Amino acid sequence: MLLPAAAFAATAPSRIVSINLCADELLVSLADPDQIVALSIYATDATLSFTADAARAFRHDAATAETVVGLDPDLVVAGRFTKRATRDMLERLGYRVELLGAARSIADSIAQIRQVAALVGHPERGEALVARIEEARTRAEAAAPSDKPTAAVYQRRGYVTGGDTLTGELLAIAGFTNDGEILAGKSGDFVPLERIVAGPPDFIVVAASTKRAEDQGSALLAHPALARIYPPERRIVLPEKLTVCGGPSLPAALDWLASEARRIQTSP
Repeated sequence: MLLPAAAFAATAPSRIVSINLCADELLVSLADPDQIVALSIYATDATLSFTADAARAFRHDAATAETVVGLDPDLVVAGRFTKRATRDMLERLGYRVELLGAARSIADSIAQIRQVAALVGHPERGEALVARIEEARTRAEAAAPSDKPTAAVYQRRGYVTGGDTLTGELLAIAGFTNDGEILAGKSGDFVPLERIVAGPPDFIVVAASTKRAEDQGSALLAHPALARIYPPERRIVLPEKLTVCGGPSLPAALDWLASEARRIQTSP
C-alpha cells in the first residue's frame, strides 16, 4: 500500500546538510527550505551548479567533518567521491550519511531524484521532476535531425566525453551521433588535437563560446586549427552546469540541445 505524502513528510529529517554539489541541487529542488541547514562549498558556483541562484539563500560552507558536526544535522547527503575520511568520521560519530552515486544516465539520475525525494519526505516532488524530464525528452526527440550528425564533447585540456555517459545519452536523444565513444571509449579520455583534426566530427560540443584562452586548461580550445575547422556555427555550446549532475538540470539540458538541433537544421 502506498503511503500518503503527509506520512513521508512526518518522518522526514529536519536538519539536512549536503557536502556534495549534486546533492545540493536535489535538496534545493525537492526539500522544504527549512529542512536545509547547509549546502556544500560548491552550491553557489554558477559555472557548475544549476541551482546556484537559489542556493544563495542557504548557508553554503559545508565541506569537512568538523564543519558538519558543528551544524548538528540529522541527515548528511554526500557523494561516493566525497573524501572517504570525511564520510567515515561522520559515520563513526553516529551521523546518518546517505550517498549519491555518479549519474551516468538519465535512468541513474531519475533513481537519484526518487532517492532524495523519499529521504526529504516529498516523493510527489520527485515524480513531478521526473515528469518534466520525460516531457523534455519527448521535445528533444521531436526536434532531432534525421541525418544524425556526428558530435564530440571537447573539454579543457582535450578531454573528450565517452559514449557511456550522461552527456552522451543526451546527445543521442537530441539526434546526434556521439563520436566521443570512437575517440575516447565508453568512459572518456584525453584526446590529442591531432586526432580531432584528422577525423573531425561534424560538430564539437563546448562549455562556453569564448574564443580566447582564459587559462592553460582552455588554451587548446582556442587553437587556430580547431577554430578553422569549427567556426561558431559548427560549435554546440552546452553550459557545464547543465550536465555536471543531471537531476534538476535535465529538462533544461534537453531543451537546450533541442534548440541547437533546430538551429543546425535551419542554418544555410
